[in-house]
Amino acid sequence: MTPPAQPPPGTNPLTEALERQPVHATVLVIFGATGDLAKRKLLPALYNLAHEGALPEHFALIGNARSELSDEEFRASAVASVREFSRREPDETVLDKLFADARYVSGSFGDDEVFESLATILPELDERAGVTLNRCFYLSTAPEFFPVIVKQLGAHDLGEPADAEARVIIEKPFGTRLQEARELNETVLSVFEERQVFRIDHYLGKETVQNVLALRFANGMFEPLWNRNYIDHVQITASEDIGIGTRAGYYDNAGALRDLVQNHMLQLLTLLCMEPPVDFSADEVRNEKVKVLRAIHAPTEDEVADMTVRGQYTAGNVAGVDVPGYLDEDGVPEDSHTETFAALRLEVDNWRWAGVPMVLRTGKSLARKVTEIAVTLKPVPHIAFTGEGSQGVRPNVLVLTVQPNEGVSLAIGAKIPGTRMAIRQVQMEFLYGSAFLSQSPEAYERLILDAMRGDATLFTRNDEVEAQWNIIDPIIAAWQRTTEPPARYEAGSQGPAEAQTLLGANRAWRMI
Repeated sequence: MTPPAQPPPGTNPLTEALERQPVHATVLVIFGATGDLAKRKLLPALYNLAHEGALPEHFALIGNARSELSDEEFRASAVASVREFSRREPDETVLDKLFADARYVSGSFGDDEVFESLATILPELDERAGVTLNRCFYLSTAPEFFPVIVKQLGAHDLGEPADAEARVIIEKPFGTRLQEARELNETVLSVFEERQVFRIDHYLGKETVQNVLALRFANGMFEPLWNRNYIDHVQITASEDIGIGTRAGYYDNAGALRDLVQNHMLQLLTLLCMEPPVDFSADEVRNEKVKVLRAIHAPTEDEVADMTVRGQYTAGNVAGVDVPGYLDEDGVPEDSHTETFAALRLEVDNWRWAGVPMVLRTGKSLARKVTEIAVTLKPVPHIAFTGEGSQGVRPNVLVLTVQPNEGVSLAIGAKIPGTRMAIRQVQMEFLYGSAFLSQSPEAYERLILDAMRGDATLFTRNDEVEAQWNIIDPIIAAWQRTTEPPARYEAGSQGPAEAQTLLGANRAWRMI
């Protein structure tokens, strides 16, 4: 009998089937470590990764911001952030160990002293760990500092450590126009190679977003129908029931189109429409996503009016609470034309999707908070099902809910109990929490871990970013040139009535 094959020297066969392979020793440097994103998302994500044993054995954290803090004060602030915002009650032992040796460097993002300090601290951490740590630089700052930080990393040779990897994680927005995105790409790629760059879109870390690929390619019942022959139209909605709050300074310069459509919503569309990749490696998946974006016709200025609607909320009532209109929010200019609602109709002009309307909408101060993809199939002949008491046959609708309750539902026609053939629609549904009896990890947990592993599958590539801006840029230009104000809609409503024109006859928006 032939003896079983032995694993290669130095490997641990017990780790081969683990969902998460071990991560190389890493130091994470967070620029903007005292900011809102770091406090609410990044630091709690690190704690939850540590709680699950997903961080490498040798892990170090360095924070940087303009605030004058000692190492001890930064550690105390990090612990407080985890206690307030973690999705699970923190274990004090894990919490203390995670931040026990965290370091802090104060100073502005363009100060040479900051990067000289990093150049001193990083080798010290290597020596203490007994191994050269991979470097992950997380840019959790305002977008205008992205090129500043990247250039400083290059000037101080922090992007090329010997015997280790360096990676840079860049938050959205990646540019505010196509030309700006191109210039930022040029700056980043002058210091780092594309394989080292991780442009983060936290929507791609959500379980339901990743499940779009599993639903399509791991189930034989869906893919044969996933084309223009069977699908009538697709609706992608990302609505919020809150206004802009204290974000007027950012939001009035960005607007709904830049804030959500250019990144999150176009990413959802690419996952829904892409062809099956050869494998699920980073470049193969992103190759297919770029093909979808390039197949979307970028509108001319004359076409923008027919394929887009922009709106702005007025005073209204949301969940029983009276709220002000956008122009009455603190910090908003009284003559602002910034859109708080954006809807557009796109078409993916390829063999699979030609002729299928892809309608996207997002907005602030709408009836409720929900992000979903709704795929409506073409209706079937239903003359026989129009008897008294019957709703008749309605189109099947497959809905993937990204938030607030992650899951998938399918609307199908079923017979109403009784002696007559009466039909009404019922829901087949699965929710992640109920099906797996566990809480889904936060998106940032998955994305931070993937960046530390060097897996860029859930991050956008340079050509992908530019392809997204190529679609959105003409719309921004046309909206900036027009003197007409946005359509008005009452806070707490479904959005402006004008958005209905994008769907065409015999179709309606799903209720928010």
